[in-house]
This record gives sequence, structure tokens and C-alpha cells, in this order.
Amino acid sequence: MLNELENLHAQCFPNKPWTAQDFSDLKKSGCDIIASRNGFIVYRAAADEAEIITIGVAPGARRTGIASAMLGIVEKELKSRGVKKIFLEVAENNTPARGLYETAGFTQCGMRPKYYDGIDAILMTKNL
Repeated sequence: MLNELENLHAQCFPNKPWTAQDFSDLKKSGCDIIASRNGFIVYRAAADEAEIITIGVAPGARRTGIASAMLGIVEKELKSRGVKKIFLEVAENNTPARGLYETAGFTQCGMRPKYYDGIDAILMTKNL
């Protein structure tokens, strides 16, 4: 499974691909991963808060609802575990991802200047 995630991540993020070891390390650190053939989501919960680490959808499968479906699955799972709030960060220039998160009910709560190789990160949150 981790090798498939490595390959999928490389399709989604060719400039900064993660390795199977990266995914293994994330799991060991307490992250959960949901993956399908064309998409994945990595998240972590602590007490009553959670963080979306990353979401990726293969380029040929984008705009088909995969990311929205995975967010919905994660939100339902986190809510059942008593999580009250989810956080994430997204590059300011990543318009498709920002649209996804806004449609899902996330709102901007801050900014990290120059976080992504000189591009600001928008911090977003959603109450469950």
C-alpha cells in the first residue's frame, strides 16, 4: 500500500513527492491515511482537534468528487471520536484546493507568510 501511495503522491505533487518511508513515518507519528486508487488524505487527531495534513487526487481524476468524499469520510470519523475542530493550511495560490475547503465549510483563520517556498499559507478551520 505504501508504495502505491508513493506513486500516487508523485502524480499529485511531482515537485515534492513523498516516499513510502515518509508515509510510514506519518503513520508511526499517529497520522491516519485513507486512500483509494485515485486519491488519498492524511490527517491527525489530538484530543478534540484534528489537522488535515494533505489531500491528493490523481490529475486525471480531479473534479470528480474524490477529495470532497474523502473530507466527508474523515469528518464523520473525527466527529465520532469527539473531535470538535479541524485545521488545515493551503497555499494562497492553490485556488482549486481553497475552493474545495471553502465549499466544505472551512474558513480562513490566519496566514503563514512565505510558508510554501515564498508563497503564503492560508490557515483554515472548521467546527464539527
